[in-house]
This record gives sequence, structure tokens and C-alpha cells, in this order.
Amino acid sequence: MSELRVIENNDCNGNITIDGDEKKKDDVEAPSRDTWGKGVEFLMSCIAMSVGLGNIWRFPFTAYQNGGGAFLIPYLIVLLLVGRPMYYLEMCLGQFTSFGNVRTFYKMAPILKGIGYGQMLGSMAVATYYCSLVALTLFYLINSFTSDLPWSKCREEWQEHLSNQGINCIPSNGNVTANESAKSSSELYFRIEVLKEKDEIYTGLGVPEWRLTLCLIFSYFVLFVIIRNGIKSSGKAAYFLAIFPYVVMFALLGRAVTLQGAGTGMLYFIEPKWEKLLEAQVWYAAVTQCFFSLNVGFGTITMFSSYNNFKQNIYRDCLIVSLLDTCTSLLSGTTIFGILGHLAFKLNVDVSKVINAGGTGLAFISYPEAIAKFDAVPWLFAILFFFMLFVLGIGSMVALQGVAVTVIMDSFPHLKTWMVSLGTITVGFLFSLVYVTNGGQFIFTLVDFFGGTMIFLILTIFETTSVFWWYGLENFCDDIEFMLKRKVGFYWRLSWGIVNPIILIVVFFYFVVTMERLTHENKQFPDSAIAFGWVIIAVGVLFIPIWWGYYICHNKNSDFDYKEVIKKSLSHEKWGPANSAKSQEWKLYKEELALKRKESRISGFKRKLFILIGVKYY
Repeated sequence: MSELRVIENNDCNGNITIDGDEKKKDDVEAPSRDTWGKGVEFLMSCIAMSVGLGNIWRFPFTAYQNGGGAFLIPYLIVLLLVGRPMYYLEMCLGQFTSFGNVRTFYKMAPILKGIGYGQMLGSMAVATYYCSLVALTLFYLINSFTSDLPWSKCREEWQEHLSNQGINCIPSNGNVTANESAKSSSELYFRIEVLKEKDEIYTGLGVPEWRLTLCLIFSYFVLFVIIRNGIKSSGKAAYFLAIFPYVVMFALLGRAVTLQGAGTGMLYFIEPKWEKLLEAQVWYAAVTQCFFSLNVGFGTITMFSSYNNFKQNIYRDCLIVSLLDTCTSLLSGTTIFGILGHLAFKLNVDVSKVINAGGTGLAFISYPEAIAKFDAVPWLFAILFFFMLFVLGIGSMVALQGVAVTVIMDSFPHLKTWMVSLGTITVGFLFSLVYVTNGGQFIFTLVDFFGGTMIFLILTIFETTSVFWWYGLENFCDDIEFMLKRKVGFYWRLSWGIVNPIILIVVFFYFVVTMERLTHENKQFPDSAIAFGWVIIAVGVLFIPIWWGYYICHNKNSDFDYKEVIKKSLSHEKWGPANSAKSQEWKLYKEELALKRKESRISGFKRKLFILIGVKYY
């Protein structure tokens, strides 16, 4: 296990230089970098980032679909073995180097810089469709300011469409359930009135819907106001973005428990289906849910922690955020299914009959239909729900957009933050327009699958194996102990060194073996669309060899001796804290450890075992 070797000097195998570094343009200490005004701003920003739309509409449906209460067992196991260790890893990377993900990986070894660029590409892809969802919540929020909710009744202008489709419309404020030949007005409102959805995209996507475009502009404007001054402005907004959604969630939960049939819905959500634990798909669902709920692998955690004070207690922050994220998922699931239970009671059907789908189907069809059946002030609860979704979405967007801003500011620190923020937001808006076209939901599904799932899974495998199996588990734990003055325990070492990388590799191969041709609501994509999805993955992964090739060509000497520059690209000599004084102190600390370990007579398997369990062998 090469990850457990000790770094003693700078050699051709890429070990850290203890005695002096060769400084180049990319390696010099950056100008003074912003830091959080208070440590709690970092914590609030992480909460606003991790507690997002996925907790509200993805987790409840995923849990219901994969064993109900029994799903909590694999989910909590995966949280402990994958989610929390990955979260802590990325917090440590950013805080130790005081750089965003691209510069952090470059400092670890120049060849790894492509991992950071791949993460930035994936984060920007997710940000573009994520903001289209925020625009949808804003559209529903605006249309909720009426006592007669627009999705509660059927509309005359839908009749031609319904006749062509051979279906009927059932008012969502009535007590009749939809079936194969009849659709609820809430579903028809979403598909016909809001999305103006196409049945297929073989003839093109159509043009952006003007009302959703205006909502998209406003959403990006709000985002710009928050991030215009970097963490100086977003840190202040984080208090509201993190706390307000909980006020609404508890208000909705208080209302949900008073509704008839709510108890049935809540029990349906948590009732365990133990046989599901034997299905590999359930464990795969637990990994992906935990993975994306916490935002690991996106570069967002590294970005936020890079603005920390070097001694910030991120160990505590990691435990708080990961625990709160799980509790929020359970809280939202209980609330959502309580209200859906009331909907089932009103329709006199089983709870399963009122759950159309997860994601947008749950947020914009099932839940609005349930609200429409409220006897008292349904508009108020619609306003609360969609405003909560809007705030949650903005909180996550601040982090996703911040990745690109930080990457650019790390490379060009003399630029104005507001100019970089405006530039990235303008580019994001232009790409987001595709999601508010008539065929936008097809592209949403495509980019979410290729750019928001597979690319992060691949890059996170590179990330974990590079840190723990190449740079070294012992080296990384030494860095954390130097930074936090806290010993890294057996739980973290075992998760990082063995469990985490192996689980991610197994999940990837399971993903590849079981992958089927992508569809959107059982509708096929054109071959060109599928090819575009694979291009997204290829570009994200190929950033690694592309950057490596650029580095070699850019740094080769006049004699065209590639051997030396290749060695430098694989070297960890640039690794260390950004602050000069801290860097020197760290080098002396590493040198002292190296000398002690060199004198140790313990070697081989026994030494690696001691490193894994965190026992001193010198």
C-alpha cells in the first residue's frame, strides 16, 4: 500500500521537498485572501449548501422507493463510511491549502489539477439546471398569491390538448383521483401551462418560455446580489439561507400532523420493507443520495473551507453539518408524506396512488395537488412551501456558483470579485435558458445523469485514491494533526484508507454494469443527445491528461528533456499551507517526523497496520 509511505525528501518519486522549494509563477504566495468574518458564517454557509432541494424532494421519494424505514439502515451506514469521511476530507483539503479545488489539487501534484477543472465543469453543469429549478419555484411562488390557486381547476384552453391526447382533466381541489385516462389539474398545469412540455425532442427543443425566462433572470439577480463581494456578502446572507427553511419546515410539519390521514402517510414513509436490504440497488441509492445530499465531490466544500482560518475547528463543523443534513431529510420526508397521506385520505386511495414521482413530480405535481385540497388558506401554505424551496435553492446555488468564481480568483487574484461573479452568472444564465424551453426537461434529465452523477463519481474516485493511495494516508493525517492539533482516529483512517475508495469503486462498476439507455419519463432520447451526454463525461475526465500534457509542454526545458518535467508533474513538492510562516513551520514538523520514523525498526505490513489504526510506531 504505497499510500502509507513516509515522505522524507524530494526525490524522483514525487516526495515533498523539505529543504527549499523551486518557486514558479503558479507557486508564489497569493495576495491576501478573504476569510470568513466569523467561523459561524462558514458553518451556516455549509448548512445552506448541503440542506437543499434534494432533501425536500429527492430523499423522501428515494426512501419510499427503497424500503421506507429500512432504507435508513444502508443510508446511515453509507453516511458514516462514505459521506462524513468525504466531507471531512474536502474540508481539510481546502483549509490546509487556503485555495479552491483546482489550486489545491495542483499543489498536491500538478498532474492532479485536471481533477479540479473536472469538478468545476460538473458544478457549473449542475448549477445551470439547478437555477432553472429555482426559477420554477419562483414561478409557483408568484402564482400562489391568490385565494384560487391556478393549478386547482381545469382550464378551457386545455381542452384541445386533452382531446388530442384522449385524456380528461380532474380538478385538484376535488376528491376524485387521477388514472390512466384522466390527469389531475395540478399535473396538467405543470406540463401544459408552466413547461409547455413537448412529447419528444426529435424536432428540436423549442424556444425559452418568456415567463420562466424572467423568473430565471430574477433568480440569477438574487444570486449575484448575494455573491457579488464573495464571502463578505454571502457569509452575511448565510444566516437567513440556513435558518429560514427550518422555520417553514417546522410550520409545515405542525400543519401536517393536524391533517386527517397524515399519520397514515408518515407511517407509510417510515414503515420498513426489510426484504429491500438484500437488493444491491438499495445500497447504490443510499450511496448516491448521501453523496449528492452532502455535496461531496463538487468542489464546493473545499471552496468554502479555503476561506477559513487555518485553525478553524472543521472537525466539529463536519459532524454538525452531516448530522443536520440527515435530520433535515427525515424531517422533510415526514412532513411531505404526512401531507400526501392527507391527500390519499381525501381521495380515499392508498398513499402509493398519490405519489407520481420524485424530484420535480413530487414538488410541482403531488405537493401542489395536496395543498389545493386544504380546507383552510391553501394559498398561505403554497407561499410558505415554494418560498422555502426558493431559499433552499439559492443557498445551494451560492456554493455551486462560488466554485467557478473561486477558481478564477485563485488564478487571477487581482480581478474584482463582482466582475468575476457577474461574468460567471451571465454565462450560467445563457446555458440555463435551454432548461426553460419546451424540451427543457429532457435536457435536465440528460445533464443530471451525465454531468450531475457519473462525472462526480468518477472524479471522486480519482480524488480519494490520489490523496490516500498516492500522497499517502499517513502524510495526510500528519497534515491534519499539524493544522488542527487533533489526532486522526481509527474511524477516519479506516474509512479513508480502505472503505471509502473501495466502496466508490464498487459503486462505479455497479453503475456501469446496470446502466441502461437513458429515458425521460419512458421517452427515448435521440442518439445525438446521448452522445452529447458522453461528451460531458469525456471532457470532465479528460481534463486530467489534457492538463498534464499542457503542463509538460509548458514547462519543458530548451533541450526537450521531458523526463525531468514529468517527474515534477508527479511531485508533491508544491504541497503545503499557503501562508509562508505556516509553510515553514509545517516543513520543520514533517522533517522532525521523518527523522523519527527513519529510526524506527518497524517496517512492512506491521508498520502499515499501525498507520491504519493510528498507533505510533516510532
